[in-house]
Amino acid sequence: MSQKELNLKIYFGVLLLSFCSITFSQEQKDSTKLMNVSYGSKGIQLETRDNKFLFQLQSRLQFRFATPYDQDPLTYDDFNQDNQTAFKINRARLKVGGHAFEPWLKYYWEYELSQSNLLDFRIMIEKWDWMSFKIGQWKTEFTRERFISSGEQQMVERSILNRPFTTDRQHGVEIYGHLKGKGIADFNYWVAALTGTGRGNTKNDDQNLMYFGRAQWNFLGRTLDFEGGDLEFHEKPTAIIALAGVTNRSPYTRFSQAGGGSLEGFEEEKPGQYRVNQYNIESAFMFRGFSWQSEWHHKNIIDRVNNNELTRLRGYYAQAGYFFHTIWPWVPKHLEMAGRHAVYRPDKNFKDNLQRESTVAFNYFFKGHKNKLTGEVSYFDFQDSSLQYTGGWRFRVQWDISL
Repeated sequence: MSQKELNLKIYFGVLLLSFCSITFSQEQKDSTKLMNVSYGSKGIQLETRDNKFLFQLQSRLQFRFATPYDQDPLTYDDFNQDNQTAFKINRARLKVGGHAFEPWLKYYWEYELSQSNLLDFRIMIEKWDWMSFKIGQWKTEFTRERFISSGEQQMVERSILNRPFTTDRQHGVEIYGHLKGKGIADFNYWVAALTGTGRGNTKNDDQNLMYFGRAQWNFLGRTLDFEGGDLEFHEKPTAIIALAGVTNRSPYTRFSQAGGGSLEGFEEEKPGQYRVNQYNIESAFMFRGFSWQSEWHHKNIIDRVNNNELTRLRGYYAQAGYFFHTIWPWVPKHLEMAGRHAVYRPDKNFKDNLQRESTVAFNYFFKGHKNKLTGEVSYFDFQDSSLQYTGGWRFRVQWDISL
């Protein structure tokens, strides 16, 4: 039996014991009705009547069809590959959360069943709005696009910028809060110290940690959730501007759900080899069915082993969506149309080298993001001063449902 299979059995065993314990307690004390059972936005909920303990359990499945390929092209050869039409369960998640002992002492963990990966596990102390604490493993709040759950996006998947710029999941500690002032004096902040070696790594490769910070200005006096599309139909305009920065020294130049990895041209991985400094300027807006979000990324990679060579990466995307039923009643109420354009420059020293993505998507929400069908069409093109221009189309359909 592999370690991953053993871990999975352990997790299911813990869940089973939890349910058995709760059921036994209810049977023994049925007359007092200590436990309330319900189903909410986060799945099955078991809560004590004194609100001291809350247990939430939810599963999510994501079915995807893609042709002629699913993954974003990374090189010119990807455009010339044979048709690799895919139909698969792209994600299968198990989520457990709630609070224990006090409503402000919260916990959460998330497991990817299809790949046997423990994605998130964290404890949060959220007693005060202005200052909260978090410890464990989670997706850093560096980019809005990455931090929004894969089940609450407008598109089938994130843009071509996600791979080179995300810091993804990390181990560490964080302080964050909401500084609620009057009018434009409304801010959120996040500050964290992290291992900087990616998901699943419990230690650093050297003495250098990853340091992360994000400042968000809610300049219209209202906060905006990390969610794709204006499903809440904001009656008042709500917007944010954010600046986030990260510095890290490690063997890695990129991160993903799999952990630390390498961008093209940085395959050599020695402890502390790369100093990576990056920042992101972000905006988002929602009002009466219209939504907007954008990111502008700068990333510098310094190779400390090979003569301190500097590589500068740049990229941006803009994305918008709208429920046209608002102006044309004949359009289905739960149908949203969205579009995105992204540009990535792998090395600013070569100005003719560009990668572009243009995507149009349609979402039909049966039950909000908990049950939705998405169809999208994308066009990718690569421009290189030493090679011929090339491009190609991709079509994907996805059904995402939470149970």
